[in-house]
Amino acid sequence: MTDSEAPTRPLDFERLDPRTSRRRAEAFLADLRRRRSVREFAPSPIPLDAVRRCIETAAQAPSGANKQPWTFVLVTDPATKRRIREAAEAEERAFYGGRAGERWLDDLAHLGTDADKPFLESAPALVVVFAQLHGGDKSARHYYVQESVGIATGFLIAALHQAGFATLTHTPSPMRFLGEILGRPKHERAYLLVPVGYPAEGCRVPDITRKDLAEVLIER
Repeated sequence: MTDSEAPTRPLDFERLDPRTSRRRAEAFLADLRRRRSVREFAPSPIPLDAVRRCIETAAQAPSGANKQPWTFVLVTDPATKRRIREAAEAEERAFYGGRAGERWLDDLAHLGTDADKPFLESAPALVVVFAQLHGGDKSARHYYVQESVGIATGFLIAALHQAGFATLTHTPSPMRFLGEILGRPKHERAYLLVPVGYPAEGCRVPDITRKDLAEVLIER
């Protein structure tokens, strides 16, 4: 199929005046500056329909050849969350007990993390993001899988924050146990685990800062 034969439709796009663009950009930046990784969750239930809409938002992300190589598993069952916690803590004990080098542990020290992961049970929901290496049939190729799933995950985190939820990006390594516990096919690999909920009363987070714009932006 040539470009001229590929189906198209009109673009739904609203061109904003510069003042509105600046105002929206500033408001979004101010909101995302408040987003922090949370490890202390309240047991309060959350509206799962809102979480599903956030997952749907994540699925609007661009992807290589529009293959959309992602699967999102929403976990709320207490028994399943307990299994995930137990398996994750087993990996984390190996990590903190010797798998990670001294330099890595030193870099983590100011965050106060350790092998105990109670948030995997206390958070009312877990969203486990899987990357599809191919379409199930190896002849159905996927392209730029890691990049595509990374973009979708960024959409997800921003959407959950915008909806009023606290989150954490958790990556126990290796994460093969997630596919086993959740019954995912072999062509899917766990990419990220995102606890979702409300912060516990009195929740505290590490006192850290972000790099200044001048440190991350180069203009030519």
